[in-house]
Amino acid sequence: MHPENAKTPVGELPPLELLRSFEAAARRLSFTLAAGELHLTQSAVSRQIQQLEASLGVLLFERRHRALVLTEAGGVLQRAVTDSLERLRDATARVRASAAPRQVSITSTPGFASLWLIPKLARFTGTHPQVDVRVSATLDVLDLDVSRLDLAVRFVPIGRGVGPALFEESVIPLCAPQVAASLREPADFSRLTLLTSEYPDHREAPTVDWEPWLKVMGLEDLRMKSTLRFTQYADAVAAAVAGQGVVIGRLPLLRELMRDGRLVAPLGEGAASHRGYFIEMSRRAASNRDAQDFAQWLRDEAEAAQRT
Repeated sequence: MHPENAKTPVGELPPLELLRSFEAAARRLSFTLAAGELHLTQSAVSRQIQQLEASLGVLLFERRHRALVLTEAGGVLQRAVTDSLERLRDATARVRASAAPRQVSITSTPGFASLWLIPKLARFTGTHPQVDVRVSATLDVLDLDVSRLDLAVRFVPIGRGVGPALFEESVIPLCAPQVAASLREPADFSRLTLLTSEYPDHREAPTVDWEPWLKVMGLEDLRMKSTLRFTQYADAVAAAVAGQGVVIGRLPLLRELMRDGRLVAPLGEGAASHRGYFIEMSRRAASNRDAQDFAQWLRDEAEAAQRT
């Protein structure tokens, strides 16, 4: 040891970067390989080892021709440093995991999100206050894994459903009570404005959602006075609540509006649309307990709604 190199005072630990370089060099028995692993130069690792040896007052390596060998002191230090760094890595991983935000991400149609999910969502967040819920409301069918989503509520024909069924849909014309007062028979709809929403395929007829009900009622040729088209189904529903016309009601999405009396079914019963809502889970959801809880909560809410 050079006399000008002062030892580290007893009880004071050497800098962590010196210990990391020593651990890599002791494990690889090569300053060059340790340098490549640590993204340093070979000379930088060599200087750090010399600095560590000077601070401890002992040699840690025997420098042989094209080889390094740990001294007895080096072996003692290697065991201690390796164990300590492993403990630090484990503790850091646990701390990071506990600090990571808990999140559930879901995609659904805008109508399902605004009319059914969001009004109920406070019941989930109330029992899971640590979980952030991210809702992607879109008519696009998103790939769950590519979009890093946990689950989807898909609105599809019954025969194409993937995953647990949430509920099947039925359709029925709905309007505000003041509009319903002028309706006596199905033909009276011809005096009203049709409220409908756009479809991704704009070739779809504005009455496409009405077809199951029109068929049941024998009104396939019914034509209404005028049509108002909206980008979102929820906007067509809002127009119906405001008394601007009649909308095809998708049940159970609009059940709460019917219970509140803001929308009424003036004529007839609902007709099955042969479509439904299904819960599809992504591969990433398998390791997300909160996503699994959210899927179960969706099923519980759907069952409770059906009972009432």
